[in-house]
Amino acid sequence: MVTANLPQRHSGRPSIVVKLREQQAYLYRGRYVTAASRISSGREGHRTPIGSFSVIRKDEGHRSSLYGDYVDGSGRVVRPNVDVRKDPKPAHSKFLGASMPYFVEFSPGYGLHQGYLPGVPASHGCIRMPYWKARQFYNTVHVGTSVVVKP
Repeated sequence: MVTANLPQRHSGRPSIVVKLREQQAYLYRGRYVTAASRISSGREGHRTPIGSFSVIRKDEGHRSSLYGDYVDGSGRVVRPNVDVRKDPKPAHSKFLGASMPYFVEFSPGYGLHQGYLPGVPASHGCIRMPYWKARQFYNTVHVGTSVVVKP
């Protein structure tokens, strides 16, 4: 277990390290861990990519372009939990992508964001975090920040 130090005590370049076996993400400033978070990574068939990456985009109010719901003109869900590549759109409906607040994209289509944490890998490949942690990571990193995802 890594102990997080107070963010204001350490300066230096931010970086993120994700440990999939632990289902944990760590935010560093220089050599020091300034925050840690439990996560939910990609499930079987939708694994989170492993390797060294850099933040390529940040989007505070991001929505998925692949996963979400089909809704009617009033916004009522007509068909939930769809994959637009596989699930046909019902007549007179539109696609509403799943909300992914505080999205920090590190590889095309993969990022860290606020989301549901069932305690096991459960996403389509992204790294879900609790709201406060997703916001903290989002506010600390910038495009170009190093992200390392370990098995």
